[in-house]
Amino acid sequence: MADQLSPVLADRWVRGFAAAVEDAGDRLTEMDRRSGDGDFGVNMTTGLRRALADLPDHPSSPGAPFQVLSDTFLSHSGGTSGPLFGMWFRDFAKVGAQVDFLTLGAVAEASQKGWATITRLGSAKVGDRTMVDAIAPATEALQRSEQEADSLEAGLRAAAEAAERGAEDTSQILGRKGRTSYVGEAALGVPDPGAVTIGLFYRAALDAVAGASS
Repeated sequence: MADQLSPVLADRWVRGFAAAVEDAGDRLTEMDRRSGDGDFGVNMTTGLRRALADLPDHPSSPGAPFQVLSDTFLSHSGGTSGPLFGMWFRDFAKVGAQVDFLTLGAVAEASQKGWATITRLGSAKVGDRTMVDAIAPATEALQRSEQEADSLEAGLRAAAEAAERGAEDTSQILGRKGRTSYVGEAALGVPDPGAVTIGLFYRAALDAVAGASS
């Protein structure tokens, strides 16, 4: 069983995430039409395509693929969510640059730091109908799994499922940040696309580790 993420598996995580967002691009855009500017899916897929072209063939550390994501989204992404995702990826890059392998504890640390960064920069908290509504439960699931000495795969499964539940729950929340705060009840029934994307992020991590274990 793969109980740590090597640079190769971190690269597989990033590439799997990009593929998942590509597949969900139209759905993410449609969600954003109901609650935002309608450009979220296009901005995410465009940024990830650019990042894929710049990924190193042989990443030097598990943080290297996330550094490419961060640099791309901070430099080239459009919309309001792009820079926030760039900062989110940066915390995974920084934690991953300091180690040879990402353990469950390292992923939990990166997630916690990313949560703090997004909260600070976006002034969003749980219940505001943003990506934080998926980040928070995923991070808490990772921390519980670490405390209980779960395997990396079990911890990532718990994180992915928690993020997906958190994202789905945003469909019943009135937005309090950004454009979604102006559309009111028109957004109800559709989850926040940023939160859904965080679910895809953790699901891709799980798939990378589970694939290496099979």
